[in-house]
Amino acid sequence: MEFFQYLPLSEARARVAASLAGIIIGREAVDLPGALGRVAAADIVAGEDLPPFSRSSVDGFAVRSADTFGAGESVPALLAIAGEVAMGGEAPGALRPGQAVAIPTGGMLPAGADAVVMLEHTDRPDDATLLVLKVAAPGENVVAKGEDIAAGAVIVGRGTLLGPQHLGILAACGHCRVPVREKPAVAVISSGDELVDLGLAPAGGQIRDINSHSLGAMLAAAGCAVTRLGIVRDNYHDFLAILAKAVAASRLVVISGGSSVGARDYTVKAIGALGAPGVLIHGIAVKPGRPTVFGMVGAVPVFGLPGHPVAAMTVCGQLVRPAIRSLLGETAVEPWSVPAVISRSVASAPGRDDFINVRLARSGGRYTADPILGKSGLISTIAQADGVVHIPADKSGLYSGETVEVLLIKFAQ
Repeated sequence: MEFFQYLPLSEARARVAASLAGIIIGREAVDLPGALGRVAAADIVAGEDLPPFSRSSVDGFAVRSADTFGAGESVPALLAIAGEVAMGGEAPGALRPGQAVAIPTGGMLPAGADAVVMLEHTDRPDDATLLVLKVAAPGENVVAKGEDIAAGAVIVGRGTLLGPQHLGILAACGHCRVPVREKPAVAVISSGDELVDLGLAPAGGQIRDINSHSLGAMLAAAGCAVTRLGIVRDNYHDFLAILAKAVAASRLVVISGGSSVGARDYTVKAIGALGAPGVLIHGIAVKPGRPTVFGMVGAVPVFGLPGHPVAAMTVCGQLVRPAIRSLLGETAVEPWSVPAVISRSVASAPGRDDFINVRLARSGGRYTADPILGKSGLISTIAQADGVVHIPADKSGLYSGETVEVLLIKFAQ
């Protein structure tokens, strides 16, 4: 495969997905706080009802609703106060007809009670007597046992990316340990004689290595355990050696640079040398990011991304991030986007998917998307961006004033 194929983006995504079908990262159990941002490896089931008892949702008095029928401010229902429910304690006994029990928010409903009258709808002429000034319907101001979650119900589905809300429900159901997918071990390699490490001052013709840091951060944010293997020089034997090391120790490998058709671009040759099935994609019809390589060495996916920083990050978001979701068995969710009006016309070549970085501004109740145009080697274009606009391959561009969907930058990557 010596030349670019310029595969349509949709076909490239499908080819990556098909190559990873059935390959899932292993699982482990972690303490609940450590599950944040991880992917659930199994359906997690409630072992008990939540709440475990019927309880009051307001401060007031637990009553039998039938005892309040016909009650009103002019003709209140007269009930005897039979006690008080202490917070965290059990009810003082079954409620008999004509009785009421004081109860706090969250307090356990006494047996026989089926409603709670709010404090402001009552009056107490003395310590033993309660006047109910409003009818209480059955179940009013009561959270029934198991109303929130029933024992045996799936509370977190397999493949769920666990957020704070999921940790809350797991805590409520007493799950101290959580089955999650392991963090995929991902190796990041930067390629090129022109690159120097971050702490060094570039000499003439040299630039600092950007991509291992930006791509490494994107992959870490996606839930990976990232190892930066440093810079490999434009020497095939060195390139092959470091790629072989990365494949042996990782579940996924990302290389930046070395993916085009130049004499010193070794990604395609090295992937092919390491084993079947080899290179599956060389070039996609997308801007920025056309010189992209994808291959499989056994069960390890290898992505060769362009050396230009914006192109590398764009392709990482469009191809590598979905591959990681697949390895983690993560349930697909629609990324967050906002509608906005494009502030100027943008041309695009039909037959190619274009991704335009934009800056968002809000005015008059709507967002305006201002394109940040520039070459894919200019890292400042993406550093200034709030989001990305996708121009599909079947469009020839965008017109000023057109409404577009802006994929927020956090979710684009």
